[in-house]
Amino acid sequence: RLCIPVSFFLGFCTNLLLPQNPERILAQSNNKTQMLCELKKEHTGVYWYRWSQEKQIFEFLIFFNPFGKATYGTNISQDKFSVHGTNSHTSYSLHISHLHGSDNGTYYCSVSQSSQLFLGSGTQLNVVDVLPLPSKTTQAPVSKKPMRYITKSKAARRKG
Repeated sequence: RLCIPVSFFLGFCTNLLLPQNPERILAQSNNKTQMLCELKKEHTGVYWYRWSQEKQIFEFLIFFNPFGKATYGTNISQDKFSVHGTNSHTSYSLHISHLHGSDNGTYYCSVSQSSQLFLGSGTQLNVVDVLPLPSKTTQAPVSKKPMRYITKSKAARRKG
């Protein structure tokens, strides 16, 4: 696990016990996307953060508790970000709508335990104006099934 000390009392730790899916998302502007965080056990809620490589900031987005109450970070739009949890409180998905280039970054789910924030594995989001076309694959020619050769039966060979 990797821990980043933020203050004397608080640190951020990446933890493989919080797997996120997918690992990477390529999405088009003005669309929406979602990412999933799996908790190994029930917690008192999940935090979502975004690391912006461009701005070099680690930004708090939203906290979602098991009762469905969301607390948003400063200047974070409630129309843009929402979290949905399962009944078991072990799986949470972050939904982002109205995608824009400023949404680029790596998104981390997180849980608090023993005065530390444990980070998920991370989901990298890259928003583009135009999605690239899928690369054309050249298909190999369809091979013909081998022909069956008709041979004389053993009985016919014995007679001849």
